[in-house]
Amino acid sequence: MTDGAPRRILLVEDEPGLVLTLTDRLRDEGYLVETAGDGETGLERAASERFDLVLLDVMLPRRNGFDMCRALRERDILTPVIMLTARGHVADKVSGLKLGADDYVTKPFEMVELLARIEAQLRRAPFALSAAGTYEFGSIRIDLRSAEVHRDGAEVELSAREFRLLCYLIEHRGATVSRDELLTEVWGYRAAPSTRTVDVHVAWLRQKIEPNPRHPQYLLTIHGLGYKFVG
Repeated sequence: MTDGAPRRILLVEDEPGLVLTLTDRLRDEGYLVETAGDGETGLERAASERFDLVLLDVMLPRRNGFDMCRALRERDILTPVIMLTARGHVADKVSGLKLGADDYVTKPFEMVELLARIEAQLRRAPFALSAAGTYEFGSIRIDLRSAEVHRDGAEVELSAREFRLLCYLIEHRGATVSRDELLTEVWGYRAAPSTRTVDVHVAWLRQKIEPNPRHPQYLLTIHGLGYKFVG
């Protein structure tokens, strides 16, 4: 991907021809693609590994897509799910969305449409959590439920604002986020004032989470544009 680390997609589909077609095209687009041929295997992988998005067929052996989606959400796994199915009835779409799916694509579909829907979900997706509600990068572990951050097992003291800033940047990982956007979304300013508070808070965060704050590897400055989280 051009805006950061490649995104990982889990494709849960039992039709070999479609698996091959989708895998090849998604990889051509720069995604890292893993596959599972049944709902039980798909659930195990989605629950134990970090993915940015799940493409989930409805009619699967061992566990159907509806049941797999329900099980993911019951485990508080928030990875975006796009359901793929030949069943085009409105009731089926509503069922999938009520169970926690983020989007629904009916077969046969145009590849350009699926790619657009994937991109849309990745733009708005929260960062992928483990089953325990945590996110890890490098030596850092973030617990969203307790709002705690640990580095090499030791707790890192973050202010509430620093924590929200870190979470917002991670949610938009790979994308450049402007100072004005951060002031609006993290600080709640309606109009962006002339202030260096964002730069100051980013500097404080780097001191706490970067291996070498002078040469950051996670919280990057994109000169003239803003900041980007990669990790």
